[in-house]
Amino acid sequence: QVQLVESGGGLVQAGGSLRLSCAASGIIFSINLMGWYRQAPGKERELVAGITRGGGTNFADSVKGRFTISRDNSKNTVDLQMNSLKPEDTAVYYCHAVIRSTSPRQYDYWGQGTQVTVSS
Repeated sequence: QVQLVESGGGLVQAGGSLRLSCAASGIIFSINLMGWYRQAPGKERELVAGITRGGGTNFADSVKGRFTISRDNSKNTVDLQMNSLKPEDTAVYYCHAVIRSTSPRQYDYWGQGTQVTVSS
């Protein structure tokens, strides 16, 4: 059984910073992609940032230059540093990972979500 557990959400004023963390636990053979998605009320879930095992990253245009993503392969963790936050960043943020557990196949796993609210 694989789990992703997130932490670090909360309420912050516009221009402030938050750091989200996610840890994968359970029987894990390897983790390929890790990343963060978000979903605002009435909108579809969207990719915020992703990072490969080798450290390659990609970001949504709306967060480029403000957010950074990092991972620790030895700890199976991924962090999202969010700076210069804007009210439009308000959403539930979900950790995502593509993991090979006991099966030869890789599967998508999701965290439970953490609320980020940016006040103007």
